[in-house]
Amino acid sequence: MKVVILVGGFGTRLGEETELLPKPMIKIGQFPILWHIMKIYSAWGFNDFILALGYKSEIIKHYFLNYASINSDFTINIKSGKIQNTKKKIEDWNVSLVDTGLNTMTGGRLKRLKSIIGNETFMLTYGDGLADIDVSKVLEFHKNHKKMVTVTTVHPGARFGELNINDNIVKAFKEKPQTSQGWINGGFFIIEPEFFEFIEGDETVLEGEPLEKAASMGELMAYRHEGFWHCMDTVRDKKVLEDLFSKEKAPWKIW
Repeated sequence: MKVVILVGGFGTRLGEETELLPKPMIKIGQFPILWHIMKIYSAWGFNDFILALGYKSEIIKHYFLNYASINSDFTINIKSGKIQNTKKKIEDWNVSLVDTGLNTMTGGRLKRLKSIIGNETFMLTYGDGLADIDVSKVLEFHKNHKKMVTVTTVHPGARFGELNINDNIVKAFKEKPQTSQGWINGGFFIIEPEFFEFIEGDETVLEGEPLEKAASMGELMAYRHEGFWHCMDTVRDKKVLEDLFSKEKAPWKIW
């Protein structure tokens, strides 16, 4: 099954971080967040990726063109240019990199991939969200309800610290935890090809009319993910994810 990842946005809320790099190429540890997302899918056996490129697409193309040499030791013959990669195991991924336009909206980017995806069920997510999610269970949920779209819903991260208070005594203190109230769009969609008919063109925002229409028709189902989820939307988010990964406490590292 193909996995579409939307990686074409500008990521303006990350400020200077995205002046030189597209948001999905910002590193968590030694690897781009895009790599972490792909590893999540790969851990469950999904290795056929389509990347919907836009802003600074050449950087993402360069990364995958040189992936083997970047991520392994190698020996090069200077005269012939022949390269022999050694030591590290390279992921067995099939990656299609497709330029979907600089200013195209999320729905428009997906629409441009219709001919590549074909007439089959596919997965879709954003290039900035990490979760300790079992995507095979999302797929099972989708197959059982037989609707057009499944969206993974998650609890949003809190902006402020949370205190558990009893008789003025603080029983627990959590610094900006993930809340247990409310649900938001966490990505990790599974979509039937009929959904393409809801997308008009480049100006269509996926989260607008297409998903609203699917919901109004009773064709949008929510897979409730109670575990870890975090979106790298700001510099603070990046620091949170980096801290977790550097301390080997990254919940999304399921591989």
